Amino acid sequence: MRVLIAKVGLDGHDRGAKVVARALREVGMEVSYTGIRQTPQEVVERAVRERPDVVGLSILSSAHMELFPRVIEGLHERGLGDVVIVAGGIIPEADAARLREHGVGAIFGPGSSLKAIVEFIEQAAQQQGG
Repeated sequence: MRVLIAKVGLDGHDRGAKVVARALREVGMEVSYTGIRQTPQEVVERAVRERPDVVGLSILSSAHMELFPRVIEGLHERGLGDVVIVAGGIIPEADAARLREHGVGAIFGPGSSLKAIVEFIEQAAQQQGG
């Protein structure tokens, strides 16, 4: 299973994204990490090149309602609408509900268990035939 972990926007805090990436690698997933300060377009282009089963979007800068939908729309426009989208970071519950409407499958905030993240990704990918 291929997973792309992306830090979108001006957020420079990536410890959580790196911890999740490592946990996913440890259970046998192929994981790539974009690094910090990616534009939505850069994330989409990377996904087009790598064809991941899952895209994990991480943010702590409060720009999730602007940036995440742009990534999701870009993925749909480029034929990757079936990719599972997972979000992580500080996302208020009211925004989380709206992001789910845009296609985010799950949202994991600070303190989320790595086991829960791994299990969600494995189950979601299985449901989509990954």
